[in-house]
Amino acid sequence: MNIKSLLLGSAAALAAVSGARAADAVVVAEPEPVEYVRVCDAYGKGFFYIPGTETCLNINGYVRYDAQGGDDVYNGGELGTWVKHTRAEIRFDARSETELGTLRSYIQSRFDYQDGSDEGASIPQAFIQLGGFQVGVADEIFGAWNGYAGDIINDDVINYNSWQSNQISYTFTGGNGFSAIVAAEQGSVHDDYPDYVIDSYTPHVMAGAKYEQAWGTISSIFGYDSNVEAFAAKARLDVNITDAVKVWAMGAYQSGYDDTRIQRNFLTPWQGDWAAWAGFAAKVSDKATINGQGAYESEGTYAFALNVAYELVPGFTITPELNYTKFEDFRRPDGTLVNDDALGGIIRFQHNF
Repeated sequence: MNIKSLLLGSAAALAAVSGARAADAVVVAEPEPVEYVRVCDAYGKGFFYIPGTETCLNINGYVRYDAQGGDDVYNGGELGTWVKHTRAEIRFDARSETELGTLRSYIQSRFDYQDGSDEGASIPQAFIQLGGFQVGVADEIFGAWNGYAGDIINDDVINYNSWQSNQISYTFTGGNGFSAIVAAEQGSVHDDYPDYVIDSYTPHVMAGAKYEQAWGTISSIFGYDSNVEAFAAKARLDVNITDAVKVWAMGAYQSGYDDTRIQRNFLTPWQGDWAAWAGFAAKVSDKATINGQGAYESEGTYAFALNVAYELVPGFTITPELNYTKFEDFRRPDGTLVNDDALGGIIRFQHNF
């Protein structure tokens, strides 16, 4: 065999192999077009359409760092050292329109670390809404319906109730600023008072009403604790003095108060038959708002707080706060009576996103 024959044979073999492989070649599919995220402006800022759906999603939250010193303004006595607390919170808010109204799912996830200890994750709120109907875990309605208290860090030294509970509720919203709510709640467990969860098939029940206008808001809430078979009521008035100055006042009453603190109403963590709160917020510049609050419970304890919320850059706020409490026959969870005063301070750094 000469060189020419060898070359011709090799070429024929390569052509045959190439032809066979060409017949088995893999065809790469064309990539599908990418659906970029679209802005959803139906529910306010920050919402976008989940790709491939008509559901709008908002993801937001904050990172917070607190440093507290001085006296314990909640229970009396000196703290003895710094109390340091870091929190990260992420919220997911998904909404879409249906023939029965807006369908919404809301999740609030929280992660806490305090004084060298990882306190773990929690879900303070996770609920489903359809129109005015809501089921899930959420802030206890007796505290949330009236708008909590003021923009104070330690706003619940005299507690107005802001715990969480599994609940079922229906909210009616009128077109003239009027709204009303009815609800049934299971209650919640706390380390010091574990008996707030209902012990029968009868839930804690609530009903409230609210009227909102440009000048401010009037709101009220009534509740019944099925464990201790006691009632409670609370009312609040908010007034917008100007665009920069707002004032508010709130009062509450409970029936059958037990001064031994053994039989406690889930709705009423203050001490005494009644309690009152009042405060203000004054925006003194584009960056700074001054907030003040005072509170009193009928057993004799009163508390004051003052802070300045300063937005250093958009989304990042530094808030120093001063707190003072005068205890009068204040009963701690362990039964100890406190007659003393406490002065403490806290500074908060918070980035909202």
